[in-house]
Amino acid sequence: MEVDCFVDGLFASRAAVPSGASTGSYEAVELRDGGDLWHGSGVEKAVKNVNTVLREILVGSDVSDQGSIDKLLIEADGSGNKSIMGANAILGCSMAAFRASSLVRDVPLWQNLPGTWPDPILPVPLMNILNGGAHASTNVDVQEFMVVPYGFSNFDSALRAGTETYHALKKSLEEKGLLGGIGDEGGFAPSLQKNEDGLKLLVEAIEKAGYSSETQIGIALDVAASEFCSLNRYSFDGKEIDGSELSDIYSSWIEKYPIVSIEDPFDEDDWESWVSFTERGHDIKVIGDDLYVTNPSRLQRGIEEAASNSILIKPNQIGTVTETLEVMRIANTAGFDCVVSHRSGETSDDTIADIAVGTGCGWIKTGAPARSDRTSKYNQLLRISESGLPYAKGA
Repeated sequence: MEVDCFVDGLFASRAAVPSGASTGSYEAVELRDGGDLWHGSGVEKAVKNVNTVLREILVGSDVSDQGSIDKLLIEADGSGNKSIMGANAILGCSMAAFRASSLVRDVPLWQNLPGTWPDPILPVPLMNILNGGAHASTNVDVQEFMVVPYGFSNFDSALRAGTETYHALKKSLEEKGLLGGIGDEGGFAPSLQKNEDGLKLLVEAIEKAGYSSETQIGIALDVAASEFCSLNRYSFDGKEIDGSELSDIYSSWIEKYPIVSIEDPFDEDDWESWVSFTERGHDIKVIGDDLYVTNPSRLQRGIEEAASNSILIKPNQIGTVTETLEVMRIANTAGFDCVVSHRSGETSDDTIADIAVGTGCGWIKTGAPARSDRTSKYNQLLRISESGLPYAKGA
């Protein structure tokens, strides 16, 4: 859904809120209508909340006071998970005000973040080029195979390298008779004999594009293990295994392939496997998405138990700009890396590109270099790069 913000009676900004296909159980609640229309996925209730309750409490507010605006939105909802007004309604209002305030202040959005942050920097993109899991109708369990062009001097070159690798993969799949459709986030979606075959295909594509898989482009995985887990048993490559056996598979992959990060390697409630795998000390990012759902209390538990060393940041999992930034501050203080992320059901809104730059987090995950809902973020990063900001190279 989309929200417009008017300042002094004049149109100032617009923000659109995405949706996720594979969602964590502990996310803020996206309000849907149910019933028959739109197969139950309509958002008329959330739209009504914006145009009545939320509009009424926000009119007259200082658009530049993001903290106060988000506090009003949270109080209007009154629940612990945004289920009354809807996280989609609340985040739409929060982001629209955030965008409007940057126009009022006449500064780029990435310079409009409240508080003090590390120096702004162009993030390394995690570019989804092969889809599986809940994002594709194939037999591949791993949800996302991504290339990570870290070994470049500027964002422009990194984006080009990732895009060339994407097209090299397409050619390889075509030659092997595996080219079919594409998944939710623009990556190709072949059926494969084993999940490991996806890693082999990515290494081949990197090298076919003329780049080094050792010094220039690495591989990132989003396993989304909650999607194939039941009672702490994982259905993987046609076998039922436990968290320890799955950990052994990941460890063997890390030894053989240029993996720089693994997201959601285990179920969102399998804390024991998370802790055990992180204790192995692999020199990669172990990223919690469904585990944390951009929620401060779940992140705090992860920090205390050393369940991972990184967190995925999705504003619509928590519901306001202020809460999103709060979680990033908690992560920064604990020494966790933050990866700002899109959703599978994206829009052309490019706010997350500015958040990634302005917080200096150094990492962004926003899909394949295909489809306008993904390329809108890459294009915004290209525009920002014209300001001369450095690139966060180095995995």
